[in-house]
Amino acid sequence: MNKSQIPAAQKDVLSLLLDDHKKAKKLFKEFEAEKSDAAKEDIALEVCTELTVHTTIEEEIFYPFLREQNPEAFGDLLNEALVEHASAKELISQIRGMTMKDDLYEAKVTVLGEYIAHHVKEEEEELFPKVIAKKIDLREILAPMTERKKELLNSPVAA
Repeated sequence: MNKSQIPAAQKDVLSLLLDDHKKAKKLFKEFEAEKSDAAKEDIALEVCTELTVHTTIEEEIFYPFLREQNPEAFGDLLNEALVEHASAKELISQIRGMTMKDDLYEAKVTVLGEYIAHHVKEEEEELFPKVIAKKIDLREILAPMTERKKELLNSPVAA
């Protein structure tokens, strides 16, 4: 199925999530390449914020909606995704409580990047194609996901 055959709302919802994936990958690459400790910390905190917002909209809106549409088709993938999110959130919490001066800071950011790369691969290669193949109509969650993302990015909780 080519992109023109994907309904607009479905494309918009998946694009919102794919854009987040691209941004996270880019930030992890920047972290790896950066030499300045202060800049590395800024990048790590930015990726933590982006991932917190992303996982929140997936957990509050996207995953429950998919589970409701077809529990058999999506249940196992969503359960795995939630476990992966929990691991990522634990690392995010640890990173936010540290600085570059702390032992294991860089290692924790690197491992977070590896977790996220694995999670993104599963979503992009398994979950999203299944959403498309099952022709799940995502129209009703596009606005709530977009609004929630804006709200979270503007809230001190995400930071």
